[in-house]
Amino acid sequence: MRSFFKNVLANIVAIMFIAAIFFMFLITLLAVSAFSDNGIAKVKENSVLTLDFKTKVIDSPTEDNSHIFAFNEKEKNILIYEMLEAIKKAKSDDKIKGISIETDGIIAGMTQLDDIRNALEDFKKSGKFVYAYGNSVSQSAYYLGSVADQYFLNPSGGIELKGMTTEVLYMKSFAEKYGIGMEVIRHGKYKSAVEPFLRDDMSPENKEQISTMLNDLWSGNSTKMANSRKIDTAQFRTVVDSLYGIIPDLSLQHRLVDRLMQKTEYDDFIRAKINLKKNDKLNKISFSKYISSFSKDNFKKDNQVAVLYASGAIYNGEGNDEIYSENFVKEIKKLTENDKVKAVVLRINSPGGSANASDEILFEMQQLKNKKPVVVSFGDYAASGGYYIAMAADKIYAEPNTLTGSIGVFGMIPYFKEIANKNGLSSHAVNTNANSNMYSPLNGITPGGVAIMTKSVEQTYKRFVHFVSKNRKKSFEQIDEVGGGRIWSGKRAKQIGLVDELGSLNDAITYAAKQAKLKDFNVAPYPKKVSEFEQLFKDMEENEISTKLIKNKIGKENYKIFEQIINPKLQSEVMMEMPYQVKF
Repeated sequence: MRSFFKNVLANIVAIMFIAAIFFMFLITLLAVSAFSDNGIAKVKENSVLTLDFKTKVIDSPTEDNSHIFAFNEKEKNILIYEMLEAIKKAKSDDKIKGISIETDGIIAGMTQLDDIRNALEDFKKSGKFVYAYGNSVSQSAYYLGSVADQYFLNPSGGIELKGMTTEVLYMKSFAEKYGIGMEVIRHGKYKSAVEPFLRDDMSPENKEQISTMLNDLWSGNSTKMANSRKIDTAQFRTVVDSLYGIIPDLSLQHRLVDRLMQKTEYDDFIRAKINLKKNDKLNKISFSKYISSFSKDNFKKDNQVAVLYASGAIYNGEGNDEIYSENFVKEIKKLTENDKVKAVVLRINSPGGSANASDEILFEMQQLKNKKPVVVSFGDYAASGGYYIAMAADKIYAEPNTLTGSIGVFGMIPYFKEIANKNGLSSHAVNTNANSNMYSPLNGITPGGVAIMTKSVEQTYKRFVHFVSKNRKKSFEQIDEVGGGRIWSGKRAKQIGLVDELGSLNDAITYAAKQAKLKDFNVAPYPKKVSEFEQLFKDMEENEISTKLIKNKIGKENYKIFEQIINPKLQSEVMMEMPYQVKF
C-alpha cells in the first residue's frame, strides 16, 4: 500500500512539473511575441524601401492569421492602408532615397495593386527613384512594377504577360453520371453562382457578363501598363497576344523592360544611384519593418474615424474567419456606443453569402447611421450580400476594378437518391404533415418545399431591390434592370448609379471625417486583430485544423464548391453570393 501511494504521489509531482514547464514555455512565447510586436525598427541613412517576395498585402486585420509558432513564416502580412501610409511617409523621409520593387509574384488584390500603383506615382513626384527588378515575373507583379522609372529583368527570366481569362467548371453531366441531384432555385438570369450545376456549357447571359467584366478590367489595366512603359496601346496588345514577355530579349526589344542584368548588378546600380561605393552596404528596409518604425496604436485616441472591415464570405452565427453575423453585429454595436468614434467607414471586400446574415448586418448598420456618418469603401469585391450590407451608407466609394452588383438570390439543395439506389440504399419516412420531410439527403426536396423555397427566393430578391432602390434613390424597375444577378466593374457601377464615386479607402476616410466635421483625427481599424496567442488556440480547434487541411489540399476556390455540397447550413439558406474570384 505504501508503494502504491508513493507511485501516485510521484505521478502527481511529475504531472505538476510538466504542467509548470509547459506554463513557463507559454509565458516565454508570449514574452517573445510581445517583444517582437513592440519592436520598433530603426531607419538608417541612405535606405531603400523594398517590396520583396515575402510581402503579402491584406485588406483587413482579420485576414492576418499569423501565430506565435510561425517563426519561419515566408510571408509578411501588411495591411493595405498601412502600406499606402508608408509610401506617403517615405516621400518626405530624408533617410529613404527611393523604392525598389523586387517581387516576382506579389500577393494582392486588383484594387490593392491599383492603390499601391497610384501611391508610387505620387511618390515619384518627390524626385526619388522607383526601380523594379524581376526574375520570373507574374502578370500582377509586372502590372505593379511597370510604374517604375526603370524595369530590370534577369537575362534568363521572363514576364507572364498574357491578358485575362475566366474558366468555369461545369458539373451537370458529372452529377447525373454519379447520381447526384441538385435542386436549384434562383432569381436573375445572370445569377450564375448555380449555373455549373444546371448546364454543361456557359449560358449566353453568363458569357456576356463575364466578357464585359473582363474587358472592363483588362482595358484599364493594360492602358496603364502601356502608358507607363510609353508603348502604343495597339503595339502593347500585339506584345501581349504574342507572349513576347516570356522571352527576355523580346521583352527588351519591345520595351517591356529597360535592361537585362543579374540581381547583383541591379544592387550595384542602386548603390551608384545613391552615391555609395561598391563595397558599402546597401541598406534595404522592408515595408513591414518601415511601418513598425512609425506605426502607433490609435485605439485610445479621441476623434477616431473607425474603419470597420467586412472581409470574406458572410455567414450566420459565430466564427473568427470571414464575416459571421453575431460577431460582426457586436462590433457594429461597439462602434455605435463608442463616443471616441465620430464616423465609420465600412470597408467591404466580400462576395456575399447568407441572405439572413446580410440582412442582420444591414439592420445594425442602419442603426449606426442614425447616430454617426457611415461611408462605404469597396475593395476587390462588394457583390450580392457584400453589396447588400452597403445600403446603409451616406456615400459609396468603389474602385474601377471592384467587382460589384450581383443583385440576385439563389437557393441550392443537393440530394443523392440515384447514387444511393444504385448502391442498394433507400430511405422511407413516416410523416405527420404534408411536408414534414421537406428535405431529405436521399430523396431531395418535396414539391411543397420547392414552392415555398421559390417564394422565399422571390421575396428575398424584392427585399434586396427595395433597399438598393431606397439607398440609390431609384425606382424598383431601374434597379431590377441592372440587377438580375449581373456583376459589374466599379467603373460601370458608377455609370449606372450603383455607387457614388470612384475612389480609394483613403478617399472614403477623408469624406467621412469631413462629414463628422473633423480636422484632426486618427484612423482606427475594427475589429481588433486577434493576438498571436489567441490565434494559436484557434488553430488547435479540431474543426479549424480539418478545414485548413482540406483548403490547402484542394484550394480555397474549390473548397467553396465542396462546402456548398457538404455544409447543411448552406443547403438550408437562401444565398446572396457572387460566383467569381477574379485574380489579375
